[in-house]
Order: sequence, then structure tokens, then C-alpha cells
Amino acid sequence: MQDSYVTADGRTIGATVMEMKNITLRFGGVTAIKDISFDIREGEVRAIIGPNGAGKSSMLNVINGFYHPQEGEVWFHGKRRHEMKPHQIAKQGIARTFQNIALFKGMSTLDNIMTGRLTHMKSGLFSQMAWWGGAQAEEVANREIVEKVIDFLEIQAIRKTPVGRLPYGFQKRVELGRALAAEPKLLLLDEPMAGMNVEEKEDMSRFILDVNDEFGTTIALIEHDMGVVMDIADRVVVMDYGKKIGDGTPDEVRNNQDVIDAYLGVAHD
Repeated sequence: MQDSYVTADGRTIGATVMEMKNITLRFGGVTAIKDISFDIREGEVRAIIGPNGAGKSSMLNVINGFYHPQEGEVWFHGKRRHEMKPHQIAKQGIARTFQNIALFKGMSTLDNIMTGRLTHMKSGLFSQMAWWGGAQAEEVANREIVEKVIDFLEIQAIRKTPVGRLPYGFQKRVELGRALAAEPKLLLLDEPMAGMNVEEKEDMSRFILDVNDEFGTTIALIEHDMGVVMDIADRVVVMDYGKKIGDGTPDEVRNNQDVIDAYLGVAHD
């Protein structure tokens, strides 16, 4: 594949930013991922799909540093990544949302999204408590970014509402906001539309595409709704029983016989 190209809708897809090389992940005697390689390119929406139990979330956790593969290499911006903790990877510019909402239910929308700025805060605890000097300026700058995220996601009306009181769809939107507040270079979304109704899925799809288009954020996502994946993804990698069985554009994947068999065959958990 060439270094960069322009999509039919005018977006530029750049060079490889992350490459998974021959990744194998085991839990005891169970192999969750077996010898999988694929890349993620700058500016694209890259989908990871497959039946339940295929190893998709495990792969996202490898990208995010929660899991460390026994075999294979992870490369990010042309450098091999050695074993790192998730907070160190977050500082490299990788943010994520979770399949199960992981918000502070008693805190407001605003305060939850503010936690996404933690990796950008440099002032010490005492300065933050006293709220003076550099800490004050830092707080103001971080607050401006968070307010822009709130405006972008159209959640001004719930900015002071405890997220535990919000409908499910809005909680998912707040979680997206927290990830965006980190200003990631690579955004990982773990089933961002799980449990949503049709209208909520349409809204979330629009926000994902707008994040990619307006912010230029590279996105890798796991999603079970094939209609959504085929509409918003530039490329799709397909997993089944921990193996890669397909990789390409939505049209290429849609016509891949191995993929068809995996989705039309007997479901497995």
C-alpha cells in the first residue's frame, strides 16, 4: 500500500502509525490471539470485527498496554514499543473507551471529562490545591479544551449533571468526551455503540466520523453492528477464534468467504 492516499470522500490516509507484528497472547493454556499482524494508518477509521470470543478486546488491550503478548512486536510511529504500563502509553497519545462504561457516576459530566486531561497536567499537588501560578493557568487551559469537547459533543445541557443520572446513550457520549479531552493521536473505541438504539447509533457514528474528519484523529474500533462498520470504516480486520481471517476494505471483507462462513456459521462465545 502506498505511503498515503485520498479516500473517495476527500480524506487523506497517511503512513502507518501502528503495526502489530505476529502477535500471540496466551492466558495459561488458552491462546486468545494467534500470530496476528495488521497495521493502522494515520487518519483512518480501522475496524476490528469478529464473532463473540474472537479475541477483539484482547487485541485492543494489547494495543493499549493492558496485556503484553508472549510473542510478536508492537510498533508505534516507527519505533518498537517495549513493555509499558497503560498510563505511559496514554502519554504517548493513545486514549480509549471501554465496552462497559467506566465513568465516575457521582461526578458531573464536566468533571468526568476533565479527568481526561490528567496526562497533560504538570503542576504539583500543592500548587493545584492552592490554585495559584502555573497551576491556575494550567487549569484554565485544560478547562478551555474540555469546554470545546462538550460543545463538540453537544452535551452543554448536561455539563453539571452527575453522569449516574444520565441515559445510557449520553453516558457513552461522556466517555467519548473524556477520551477526546486527552487529545489522542490514536483513539481506541471498544464497542462504542453497544446497547444503543438506532437513533443513538446514528449520533455516535456521526461523532466518530466528525472526530476523524475535524480533529484528524486516527481511530481503531471494535463494533458488532456490521451496518455501522461498513458505513464508517476505511479498512476492516476480521478475527475468529483468535486468528485473522480477513483484512481489507469493507467491500473486500464483505465478499471474503472465510468471513461469510464465520458470521453465518455456528455462533461461539
